Amino acid sequence: MQYSKMSVSDFIDASKNKNIDMVDFYSKFFEETEKIQKKYNHFVTISKNDAEKNIKKINKKTKLKGLPLSVKDNICTKGIQSTAGSKILENYIPPFDATPIAHGKKEGGIIIGKTVQDEFGFGTFSTYSAYGIPKNPIDPKRSCGGSSGGAGGFTKAIDMPHIAIGESTGGSISCPAAFCGIVGLTPTYGRVSRYGLIDYANSLDKIGPMAKTVKDTALMLSIISGNDPLDQTSIQKNTEDFTKYTDKDIKGMRIGIPKEYFNNIDRDVEKKVRSAIEKLEELGAKTVDITLSTTEYALPAYYIIATVEASTNLAKYSGMRYGAQDEIKGHYNEYFSAVRGKYLGDEAKRRVILGTYARMAGYRDQYYLKALKVRTKIIEDFKKAFNKVDVLAAPTMPIIAPQFKDIEKLTPVETYAMDTLTVGPNLAGIPMISIPCGTSKDMPVGLHLLGDHLEEGKIIQVADAFEKI
Repeated sequence: MQYSKMSVSDFIDASKNKNIDMVDFYSKFFEETEKIQKKYNHFVTISKNDAEKNIKKINKKTKLKGLPLSVKDNICTKGIQSTAGSKILENYIPPFDATPIAHGKKEGGIIIGKTVQDEFGFGTFSTYSAYGIPKNPIDPKRSCGGSSGGAGGFTKAIDMPHIAIGESTGGSISCPAAFCGIVGLTPTYGRVSRYGLIDYANSLDKIGPMAKTVKDTALMLSIISGNDPLDQTSIQKNTEDFTKYTDKDIKGMRIGIPKEYFNNIDRDVEKKVRSAIEKLEELGAKTVDITLSTTEYALPAYYIIATVEASTNLAKYSGMRYGAQDEIKGHYNEYFSAVRGKYLGDEAKRRVILGTYARMAGYRDQYYLKALKVRTKIIEDFKKAFNKVDVLAAPTMPIIAPQFKDIEKLTPVETYAMDTLTVGPNLAGIPMISIPCGTSKDMPVGLHLLGDHLEEGKIIQVADAFEKI
């Protein structure tokens, strides 16, 4: 049977009707995965043995019916190494599954491996991974984006049915989706349980699907979302079938165009995104100019809040109870410093130092509390916008995927500035979806659709309509 070019829905139908030999399928799937891994380094761990054991347990009544799922390496998977891209967790094998993974398995998903990411999610280009840099399959000299770079790259590279489970703190699903030319759906904060996620920033982290089509991401969101008593931030709302928002027209829907999101971006990227918006108008949507006056404050507010939360989350990795350990020598503080200095990467150290500084006595009010107030203003700004429109449309990233030689020239601040279009929506906790809308210099450009809290249905509806043009 020919598996190349097979869609997720075709796979599920074939599995349901027993028209697919799972042993043969997975043999060819892992053969292709190994080839991709050698060329592009998208995985920290490929869990072939675990997958082969679970193939025999597939229940044909489930929604996924044996579909391959890759998982970002900061999401816990029972019995499979979960490093969060860091050497300090190199030997960590979780004894449990994160709630979204448990949901995926329950519905017949087969975990095929853990994808490369920036250490603890600290990055925009996946260049801060302790397990090698993932390469963009469209052009290996360019980045896959970050921090879910391996997930984005593999989803683009594999020519067989598959869905990736990624995670976003400041744009880590949308960025790789844009750079690799796939679909990335970031849900409302709290829509998907964070139980079992190795945290970067607790008030910002969101788990979401990445796939080749909008409908595939909608299907996966339907499975992994829902209230979870194990997560105190989980929304008291049951899941729903998000695929019902596909195959609908968008006549009369109001699309907001935030003018601030078109400042200081690549001109060709702007051209492609505006062309995409015109196509939405041709489908019957109405466009409305919107002002988001807090946009310029989102980046500094995000990096203060995120690093403060990161510094507290990483405090437990001291060489005692969690993570890598060495022989204890000297004073405990000296030992803690030695272990963290040895096993944490430069960017992780930088963010811990920044976050610790911002929450110190004497600076907490000046930086952290002020950033929290700005965050509230950003949320209010988006709420005002969604009183006027159904969805916001903007570029996902200000540039196309950059070459590694150009990334090396960037300062940390210049790297952080690449997140300028994604940190605002993440601070607000609203859902967003990035879909391909053209190319520039043969590289994908992403259209970013943003919705109000718990309005994933609207962004899925618009994205699916655009995808079908």
